[in-house]
Amino acid sequence: MSSVEDGQGALERKVPQVRGWRRIALHSGLTVAGLLALFGAYVGILILSGNFHEVLPGQFYRSAQLSGARLSAEIDRYGIKTVINLRGENVGRSWYDDEVAATAAHGAAHVNFGISARRELTPGRAQELLALLKTAEQPILVHCMSGADRTGLASVIFLQQVAGVDEEEAEWQLSPIYGHINLSFLAAYAMDDTWERLEKVIGLDS
Repeated sequence: MSSVEDGQGALERKVPQVRGWRRIALHSGLTVAGLLALFGAYVGILILSGNFHEVLPGQFYRSAQLSGARLSAEIDRYGIKTVINLRGENVGRSWYDDEVAATAAHGAAHVNFGISARRELTPGRAQELLALLKTAEQPILVHCMSGADRTGLASVIFLQQVAGVDEEEAEWQLSPIYGHINLSFLAAYAMDDTWERLEKVIGLDS
């Protein structure tokens, strides 16, 4: 058999292999895309439902941005004494004005502690959040816009540092269960980085 024929035979054997890998890659891509779509739908449902969770009965609750009517109902239902708004003061915005009115009408304190899900908190700012969670009158409701990232960070800090919950259990508050994706290349991973840095400051990461 000539070298030309040998080369043609090798090429013929290689082509099906290449096609096979392409099919696998395409299938994998579609699988990943499908999983991302499903997760996106899940997060959408969480947000539409208010992403409200009773973390520690009688002590701590978390949510996405609630309407004034929904917030009023939850304050009355759970006897919430303090609402911590991680989106910061936004006077003139309907969601903010409705929230302030709801807390005032239903006897809850309203505290603004604005942070960004895309930027790691400085050690000093993280300590301020910890101090607020320690001193706020309970039961506490913490929220941001989606109730996933900033709220997840506050929830981890509260559970571990205020309530004394095991570190690994507390860290579930920053997880896909609540709509937070723990991937380092995403902007919201700044919340994970903030917690990891705070762990070192408070002596958990030794």
